[in-house]
Amino acid sequence: MMKKITVDHLARVEGDGGIYVEIDGDKIKKLEVRIFEGPRLIEALAIGKLPEEVISITPRICAICTVSHKNASIRAIERALKTNENEKTYYARELMHMGEMIESHSLHIFALALPDYLGYPNVIAMVEKYADVVTKALNLKKYGNKIMQILNGKFIHGENATAGGFGKFPERSELLEIKKEAEESLAFMCAATDIVGGLELPDHLEEKTVFVCCNPADKKFGFWGEELIFSDGTVLPSTKYKENLIERVVPHSFAKRSLYKGKPFSVGALARLNCIGDRLKGEAAKYYKKYKNERWLKNPLYNNLAQAIEIIYCLERIPKLVDILLKLPDPKFEKATRKKGRGVGTVEAPRGLLVHDYSFEDGYVTDANIIAPTAYNLDDIEKYMANSALSLNKAGKNEKEIAFELEKIARAYDPCISCATHLVKVVKK
Repeated sequence: MMKKITVDHLARVEGDGGIYVEIDGDKIKKLEVRIFEGPRLIEALAIGKLPEEVISITPRICAICTVSHKNASIRAIERALKTNENEKTYYARELMHMGEMIESHSLHIFALALPDYLGYPNVIAMVEKYADVVTKALNLKKYGNKIMQILNGKFIHGENATAGGFGKFPERSELLEIKKEAEESLAFMCAATDIVGGLELPDHLEEKTVFVCCNPADKKFGFWGEELIFSDGTVLPSTKYKENLIERVVPHSFAKRSLYKGKPFSVGALARLNCIGDRLKGEAAKYYKKYKNERWLKNPLYNNLAQAIEIIYCLERIPKLVDILLKLPDPKFEKATRKKGRGVGTVEAPRGLLVHDYSFEDGYVTDANIIAPTAYNLDDIEKYMANSALSLNKAGKNEKEIAFELEKIARAYDPCISCATHLVKVVKK
């Protein structure tokens, strides 16, 4: 008997998307993660622009990951035009990036994903029983925004960070305040990670996949690098992303897809912990070792827990970054040393590997390629949804039950398509 499952509006994600599945007996006849957002055409807008214009335009792709796009754009431009990155600028950019990780991860874990597992329709409904958790989670999100505002001028689409440095570095008092709040937030995040780590996750979707993320220098954990590292042991220069993560298009979505060695793969917090999690230190390492298991290699629902552990990492890293920045004098603004060249900037956005790739002639952009994490994840999302739908159908679950599990899979990846609030609609024929 044919089952048709339709999620017209995927709730608690960024943007406008849906899910459509046709199950014919023990086979998936059709499965589509549908993205209704139109193409942004940001790459075309970058052509013919000066570096400072590109750095302002391209982060407009996303208001959630604006800092990741800013850092990726800056890194690409500085590599293309041979611009020096001095020590204080490097660490200030890292601190800015920590703010986005904390803000985005805390929003996703507590407001978008956790209601699924605790039996609530949304985070507001959780308040009666989990008021303390919700309040502290929202304060954590606010804290992440604060870091971005101080470092980048605004927490959405700030303009203080640019190629060559910062318009203004943070005041000593601002840095000390950032450090104090990180130290005060750590105990809550450790307790919250135990809540997420204690959730019972289903196995009806499981299948091994390949994970990929940036490979930070010096065998450290972090959110950018000049190489890509894969869970199969492969390490490649970031400049080789295009030849190895092959882009393609599908008729049911404006978003591109990518394959690695002809197969889907995953990026994101779970990818980072699977590839380089053994580099963690302190409390983050303790929680990584406490919860790491072989199911992490085949179940994307663990991405929620991976994000929680990454928040712990950020809260431990921030005081160290502040101490470094307080010791360094404000540097001079660095200038480009050439007007022609190609540069690739790879950073880890909250949702995974982000690529900005620019070529310049006479100081103007002649070619631009940008790949956001969701474009890398979509094929794997559909793969896991197919596994789930077949397993649950075989177990006798109805369309509503199957649809809910498919939504959980999508939300675990935290896809970059802004929040929709409509209900699931299931059609049975």
